[in-house]
Amino acid sequence: MNPLEVSLLGSDPWWLVLLKAVFAFVLLLVLTLFVIVFERQVVGRMQHRWGPIWNGPLGALQSLSDGMKLMFKEDITPKAADKLIYTLAPFIIAVPAITAFSVIPFAGTVPLPWGGETKLQVADTPVSVLFIVAIAAVGAYGIVLAGWSSGSTYPLLGGIRSTAQVISYEIAMGLALVAVFLHAGSMSTSQIVEAQAAPVKLFFGPEIPIWYAVTLLPSFLIYLCSMVGETNRAPFDMPEAEGELVAGFGTEYTSMKYAMFFMAEYMNMITVSALATTMFLGGYRAPLPFNLIPGMDQGWWGLLWFFLKVCACIFLFIWLRGTLPRVRYDQLMHLGWKVLIPASLAWIVFVASMRLVALEGVTPLPMVLVGLVIVAVLAVVFFRGRQEEEDEAAKARSRKQSRRFNAFAGGYPVPPMPGQELPELAKVVKSTGSEKAKADDDADDDDKVAVGSRRKSLDPKREESGS
Repeated sequence: MNPLEVSLLGSDPWWLVLLKAVFAFVLLLVLTLFVIVFERQVVGRMQHRWGPIWNGPLGALQSLSDGMKLMFKEDITPKAADKLIYTLAPFIIAVPAITAFSVIPFAGTVPLPWGGETKLQVADTPVSVLFIVAIAAVGAYGIVLAGWSSGSTYPLLGGIRSTAQVISYEIAMGLALVAVFLHAGSMSTSQIVEAQAAPVKLFFGPEIPIWYAVTLLPSFLIYLCSMVGETNRAPFDMPEAEGELVAGFGTEYTSMKYAMFFMAEYMNMITVSALATTMFLGGYRAPLPFNLIPGMDQGWWGLLWFFLKVCACIFLFIWLRGTLPRVRYDQLMHLGWKVLIPASLAWIVFVASMRLVALEGVTPLPMVLVGLVIVAVLAVVFFRGRQEEEDEAAKARSRKQSRRFNAFAGGYPVPPMPGQELPELAKVVKSTGSEKAKADDDADDDDKVAVGSRRKSLDPKREESGS
């Protein structure tokens, strides 16, 4: 593939570049307001209730009214907070989300009202995708600094969780994009979009353009999982975790500082959705069959197709939030390090091998056989390790089969650890007949002993009198 001509981006006068930067910033802000209302409306329909309906037509101004309300809320700064970092943290989160949007192409070459034409993209570099990944990583510092500077325990725990989560899922996201680099032969966002517009010969039929979401489906699926973890959205919203950490890293924030965290979250959603559109969904190019109609794949039409694809990715975020509960932290780390990263590495090796076959004219049969052998060996090792873990867990359960898990044995409720079972599950699944009655009797005796010891520990005078 010949390199795409990008000199038009560098030949624009400074006032036109500034105008495009303002356009991108306004577009991002408008999309942020739209996404907040869109999420409330969609989740409301999923939960069989009304979403926003009062502020503006169909509740379209609900997010704007919420922002105005937060502007007049009292701004409180904790005494134990590091005031400088506490104030800067919301900006450290929001600014990278805005900056990363500058290298996303919204459309191709568009005509200007006063004559001439320009590319609807603020800037493009040979490493635009790496720039986006690097800028997105800076936003994690804002969460960490917000948690640390608040001078409170729960925000600190949320910041620490965010650090581990971002590290693990950024690795998987970067590896998912490597296959796109290999396939397109470039790291420029505009060249990747043009590469997906090139017609591909199928086994039958004419040559048609195919998105990388189809040809690189494993990379696309890995990226979708990684972008949810990267943006701290449900079911991976561990840094917030309202049920565990009050509000996580934002517990001690009020007024507009608190609003900026949510604005940055939705901006990050839009940015990673725009990146998914650019890397895997053809960017601003029209989907089939509209790209076969003359004129529908050019000019300002690209802004419409880009907007629709971004909305489809954002709908996925909302769908996951309205469907899945929050996962445990160990499950989050297990998915990132033991599933997504190994799968990404294996897929990169396969894609690189296939590219070598296509570019060098190597006979594909030996490469395919070697790949199948490697996949089989990795599958055997993986499933054997999982089987050993399951066997160990089964042995641990069998050793504790006669004892029922008591969440209040220590004086306060705790969740069951791996290998332990709740009482209702132990009754239904494990115990039948006389074994069930015996297990219940043993568990009741254990509960009575635990309750008695807890009462004695809570009443020392009664213990001293021997009553």
